[in-house]
Amino acid sequence: MTDTWQIQDRTGNRTDVLHRHTMVQFHQTGMSISWLSTRDGASGCSAGARTMQRISLSFPAPGYWHATFRNPPINLIDPDMIEEMFDLVGRLESDPDVKVIVFASADPDFFLAHYDVLADKARIAAMQPGPTGYHPWIDVMIRLARAPIVSIASIRGRARGAGSEFALACDLRFASAEKAVLGQFEVGLGAVPGGNPMARLAGLAGRGRTLEIVLGADDFPGPLAERYGYVTRALQDDELEAFVDRFARRIAGFDKRALAETKSIVDDVTLPPDTVFPPVLAQFFQSTARDETRARSASLLRAGLQRRSAVEFDLGRNVAAKHDA
Repeated sequence: MTDTWQIQDRTGNRTDVLHRHTMVQFHQTGMSISWLSTRDGASGCSAGARTMQRISLSFPAPGYWHATFRNPPINLIDPDMIEEMFDLVGRLESDPDVKVIVFASADPDFFLAHYDVLADKARIAAMQPGPTGYHPWIDVMIRLARAPIVSIASIRGRARGAGSEFALACDLRFASAEKAVLGQFEVGLGAVPGGNPMARLAGLAGRGRTLEIVLGADDFPGPLAERYGYVTRALQDDELEAFVDRFARRIAGFDKRALAETKSIVDDVTLPPDTVFPPVLAQFFQSTARDETRARSASLLRAGLQRRSAVEFDLGRNVAAKHDA
């Protein structure tokens, strides 16, 4: 695979393409950088190049990457988002210099809303397995959790369903006490949570609280999520970004081998086996095909699901509400 980087000046009027090894020259220039990825040795300027549209990268310091989600209207996780996450994880695994990455959202109300229930099912079914041999969504989370870098979710806004699953795959989750909301609402629709957040939550929150989270299908604001172990720490909203930035810079100043080796030891005793994830994704697809689940989803879609609406802002309550069929 070859990597090229698309560089734009502050005005956005000029774009050049350069190879990965020259990227470091732009750390302090204030320029925005996104990548064009190609496979099988194709040119980065070819028609087959994939430009990142939903994730933008910045590089605040050597060894420190910052990824921002931008997928209006509410940061849904659609097939394009999964593919971009897949590409990014590959670079985190292979880049010799990166030590820490922070994931944040450009939308203060939605970190990652949830999976796009209207996504093209044929495209989803045709997605090729990743290096783990599993579906790309499962592959992304397994590889991110085991990557030789530190991943941090800086959660402001809603992270539900697959958004919650992505946050749980990160090594650390720092949340806005006032604005973060996490939840697994799938059971409220009649579906099994497809990314198997149960496997990660059980080690963080314990069996009883895991069952409360996934079976109750309700929203968990930042302070309650912290109390349950769902997030690492909840901070005042006006302190969140500065705290996360300081912590990431601190990590970026340490030796990468020591970070990666120590994290790997923690992984060995805390991460669930990779094999527990694929069967649950299969159950998710089966459960979403049931007539009852489709009817509940259709009712919520008519009421405002997947739009910037009262339903999405208060989804934990709305999955339990009655909607006209």
